[in-house]
Amino acid sequence: MNLLAIYRSGFKCSKCNKSFTSKDVFLDLTVTSGMKEYSELKPARTELFRSPLVSFLYERGWRQNFNRSGFPGRDEEFQMAQDYFQSVAGGILVDVSCGSGLFSRKFASSGAYSSVIALDFSENMLRQCYDYIKQEETPMNTNLALVRADISRLPFASCSIDAIHAGAAIHCWPSPSNAIAEISRVLKPGGVFVATTFLSTPTNSGPFSIDALRPLRQIVGPVNSSYNFFTEGELEDLCTSCGLINYSSKVQRSFIMFSGQKP
Repeated sequence: MNLLAIYRSGFKCSKCNKSFTSKDVFLDLTVTSGMKEYSELKPARTELFRSPLVSFLYERGWRQNFNRSGFPGRDEEFQMAQDYFQSVAGGILVDVSCGSGLFSRKFASSGAYSSVIALDFSENMLRQCYDYIKQEETPMNTNLALVRADISRLPFASCSIDAIHAGAAIHCWPSPSNAIAEISRVLKPGGVFVATTFLSTPTNSGPFSIDALRPLRQIVGPVNSSYNFFTEGELEDLCTSCGLINYSSKVQRSFIMFSGQKP
């Protein structure tokens, strides 16, 4: 499974007989894939990241501002995640809500996994990921696939994925409980889920605060800034209620990396 294999390929679900095609650099596995008349808008915080401008700026400056909230940075966050994933090395890893592939590309180039799937709902984020892959001269036959899908409807069979990573994403999901329930469903027994997000603070400050989003609102229009910020207790409760065990976390100011495992 790689970029060359997916490009301009056709797929069909054996259960519902819905067909999917890849006419772009990614495979679109959303329910609305292939529809010509019907369109469906997601919440404003989701639509924001489908913007070509936001997709372009994300890795070129916006993500770096996360260090103000305690995010260690790409390299350290990657290594922290790798430590959690040691028990599932050699398996299939899905980087959900991957954005421009900031971590997907590092997971793929690490050689620690048989396949890496960079998954996002934003078409433009996936195109940015593809552009970065070309710039970094990553071989097109590397086991890295770009897939468009909804986090609350993952297009994978139950118990089929070894590792799932969600970097700075859960606060943007329309329904985090549905999403983590889906993640729990598709993980294999012993599979590991690792995520980072912003812990809830009295002011909900950071790169997603009203002040931080003001320049974007001036360019792309009104933005609903009602992101989901959680306490650590809420995150643990969410993972446990969705069937994950062995909850673990690391906290630095408003940054948290947490992990759960499929029994």
